[in-house]
Amino acid sequence: MRGNDIGGIAVHAAARVMSQSEPDEVLVSRVVTDLVAGAGLRFTERGSYELKGLPGKWDLFAAAG
Repeated sequence: MRGNDIGGIAVHAAARVMSQSEPDEVLVSRVVTDLVAGAGLRFTERGSYELKGLPGKWDLFAAAG
């Protein structure tokens, strides 16, 4: 927390993932797909991306309806 705001690497990563999404699309990283394994949620692969300010490539997935 930074006063009434939030910050940190998770916020930065979320902004970078969101910047790759299409309108009306929810993108998540592999971390999210791993954490919700077994919950019955479905995702489709969107590929690996270099996200500005973050190390390496990030596998992104679109939430499937």
